Amino acid sequence: MLATDKPSTLKQTPLHALHVARGGKMVPFAGYDMPVQYATGVLKEHLHTRAAAGVFDVSHMGQLTLRAKSGKVEDAALALEKLVPMDILALAPGRQRYAQFTNEAGGILDDLMVANFGDHLFLVVNAACKDEDEAHLRAHLTDTCIIETLPDRALIALQGPKAADVLAKFCPEAPAMKFMDAGPHQVNGIACFVSRSGYTGEDGYEISIPNDQAEALTSALLDDPDVLPIGLGARDSLRLEAGLCLYGHDIDTTTTPVEGGLNWSIQKSRRTGGARAGGFLGSDRILGQLDGGAPRKRIGLLPEGRAPVREGVLLFADATSTESIGSVTSGGFGPSLGAPIAMGYLPSAQAADGTTVYAELRGQRMPMKVSPMPFVPHSYKR
Repeated sequence: MLATDKPSTLKQTPLHALHVARGGKMVPFAGYDMPVQYATGVLKEHLHTRAAAGVFDVSHMGQLTLRAKSGKVEDAALALEKLVPMDILALAPGRQRYAQFTNEAGGILDDLMVANFGDHLFLVVNAACKDEDEAHLRAHLTDTCIIETLPDRALIALQGPKAADVLAKFCPEAPAMKFMDAGPHQVNGIACFVSRSGYTGEDGYEISIPNDQAEALTSALLDDPDVLPIGLGARDSLRLEAGLCLYGHDIDTTTTPVEGGLNWSIQKSRRTGGARAGGFLGSDRILGQLDGGAPRKRIGLLPEGRAPVREGVLLFADATSTESIGSVTSGGFGPSLGAPIAMGYLPSAQAADGTTVYAELRGQRMPMKVSPMPFVPHSYKR
């Protein structure tokens, strides 16, 4: 809960009434009144998403468009490359890419999705950062680009192995989309933006819908017997099992993309020796870490025993040392894995898979083993 999250100031998404009507337990999250779970409970919502399909309300996230004043999407891409380490110019029309806004010190201001819609870029950013992200874009790109926010659009995610079959009933071309395909589509006769993506590790889609039609479309999806509404609780356990970062927890302004284990998201063209190497905020530090290694790295952790190890717990090299070497940034129980899991940071020299470290939990040292991620394999349709 943020400091500003007082009940009287909480915002509501266009699906708020639907959540309440379906028995959602509402809690403050990123300034919004959001469902943390429904009557089915977090465990069943999590497992149902892994076995069938779930609908998540992510309308609190920010949606923006970026258009070059020249009218050329290539110019918008080159402008955005000043703020992210990713190759946006090579992003083909109808495709989407994961990116991060960085600061001058190489830290991550936010992570986001960028799609090429042919004549402009479509961006989805985190709820807690969306105002700062818009200000960041305007501060750096207004000379060359027109930045437009889209508060009139809701956003839902349909995730799970049956997501394609379910969405095909409303959008026949959905099953033919590949992972990270994105663009305008009619869904149940409604003009939507659809991407084959999500943040659960499962196959699925994110669907941007006009606010006034969001409840009707979401209700239609929920009428399918394979689909359940899913709250923030299961959303978090699913993304943790998938080894995906949660901004403000696993990555923030103090962590670089390299420390966060996000090297895969920085294409060759932006790296040292590449066609458009550097040129983004913090590039000296980030390229230096790509070339020479980072002092610390994000790692997966498997605690021994059944007790979850939560965010903020300190990590030690052995059972008796007094100086911590790192900390947990996300942790909980993985319902699909049937065991507690966590992510955190360790010095790179002590972060090899299989290394045993110790978490201090209620005055006792609990052994945890550094583990490869994801904890549960991704099932994207590439």
